[in-house]
Amino acid sequence: MKYPLKRTALAAALLSALSAPAWADMSVEARLKAMESRLNALEAENQALKGQLQSTEQKVTATTAQIEEVSRTASAGGASWAENTRIGGYGELHYNNLDGEGGASGKDEFDLHRFVLFFGHTFNERTRFFSEVEVEHSIAGEGKNGEIELEQAYVEYDLTPNHRVKGGLFLLPVGLINETHEPPTFYGVERNPIESNIIPATWWAGGAAVSGELGGGFGYDFAVHEGLAATAAKSYKPRDGRQKTSNAKANDLAYTARLKWTGMPGLELGGSLQYQGDITQGLDAKAGSATLAELHGVFSKGPFGLKALYSQWNLDGSGPEAIGADKQRGWYIEPSFKLSEHWGVFARYNLWDNTAGDSTGSEKKQIDAGVNFWPHPDVVVKADYQHQDNDNGQNQNGFNLGVGYQF
Repeated sequence: MKYPLKRTALAAALLSALSAPAWADMSVEARLKAMESRLNALEAENQALKGQLQSTEQKVTATTAQIEEVSRTASAGGASWAENTRIGGYGELHYNNLDGEGGASGKDEFDLHRFVLFFGHTFNERTRFFSEVEVEHSIAGEGKNGEIELEQAYVEYDLTPNHRVKGGLFLLPVGLINETHEPPTFYGVERNPIESNIIPATWWAGGAAVSGELGGGFGYDFAVHEGLAATAAKSYKPRDGRQKTSNAKANDLAYTARLKWTGMPGLELGGSLQYQGDITQGLDAKAGSATLAELHGVFSKGPFGLKALYSQWNLDGSGPEAIGADKQRGWYIEPSFKLSEHWGVFARYNLWDNTAGDSTGSEKKQIDAGVNFWPHPDVVVKADYQHQDNDNGQNQNGFNLGVGYQF
């Protein structure tokens, strides 16, 4: 009779006990039967213990798998959120020291002009979200100069690799500064007055837009969005007519189209056209439609750079015509030169007129010249001098200092 190894070992242990007194009076056959019975009992006990051990091992294995799955899911979820969510921002502090002439007010002050945070998230390879929250002039509230503004909050979806659509609150595709205005990206402490008084940057609106690339260096944008609400009380000025998507009246929507060409290295040529059927949103019967046209060019070759922009509004109605606001236009030209990786100098000539439709002298002219210092590509220190020669004799002349950043 043959036994497995474990069974044989048990038998050996039992045989060693044959010399015990209890076994002395038993026959060999009785002893073998007793030993066989005891061996079977021990074998059954061994099998029971093995079953318990296997059951325990299975429970431990299942628990370990659950822990690993929870850990893997939590880790993957956290990594996915971190990898697909972006945070950024920019800001700038200004010091203005300007003397007033001809009745113009002087200015001698520090101002944390902007503090901005970006939040973006990529849902998948075709769908993303972007937002921008801004605090202007450091503090907002009743009796304060500052504002808290949501300047962007939109979802964008890729229709094809070259064409996309978005909806929500976004910056309008017009001019040079409106979409790209982080301090390290432009010369001068203050933004140019044309893209402030004629093109009311920063200019955002709620609506929907489609954009993309057409090939050959051409790109396009087309947007349908809330319009301006510029009335006689606001002298029909575009900047004062921005609704900022705060319970914005939508009696009359606006349409903006842009075409841009970047088919040559270092050169960008572009233009925008906007139409609105009623620039007052039905609030002023003496005004009607408004059309904005803008052309710009950017050229850079080595350390030399050149920017130029022209923009003009045409407003219908007897109200704008009565005060010369039926035509509002402006332009600037800005050469610049990078002395090194960290230093650059510029000069800019600006001319604008928000009442160019009348015969009275109302043009405003400003020359800016200064220097930018970049200790890091995303950090800039600026200094410039501005000189105005306005037709009405109300000038602000002096110097500006600033520091800005982006991340």
